[in-house]
Amino acid sequence: NQCADSKEGHITVKIRILIADDHAVLREGMRNLLEREKDFEVVGEAGDGEEAVRLVSKLKPDVVIMDIVMPKLSGIEATKKVKQVSPATNVLILTAYSDIRYIIGLLEAGACGYLLKSAHSSVITGAIRAVKSGESVLAPVVTRKLLERVVGAATGASETKGILSHR
Repeated sequence: NQCADSKEGHITVKIRILIADDHAVLREGMRNLLEREKDFEVVGEAGDGEEAVRLVSKLKPDVVIMDIVMPKLSGIEATKKVKQVSPATNVLILTAYSDIRYIIGLLEAGACGYLLKSAHSSVITGAIRAVKSGESVLAPVVTRKLLERVVGAATGASETKGILSHR
């Protein structure tokens, strides 16, 4: 499990968060949302993948909220580098994309969570706390796509579609 468990005993320690997204308005909205939570502290914002890695190296946040499609360095490459420069930092992907190639690439790169930007704010704040504790969090559509991939590989794609879409 590449997701680090960073429990700090019984003392309430703020979860230090870095937001990495190329859309300024999304970063601003996310900061406003997160700063309403007593146990969260936004320590930085990055507008591209390279800046995200540089800030993680300097600030060592507990959690990075990472978009996939960003300038200079993609979310996949940035996640790999984040895990190299700060193994204790956990990455939560927050994106509009649910393509299976992105999902697998990001999980292989070391991301602990994968949510869609359509998620409710309470799901996002809960996911941040979960990945801080070393848990993995996946959006339901992401879980379904991973299951389809695994079951499809085991039984053949034609059977899989019937089993999972019937449910």
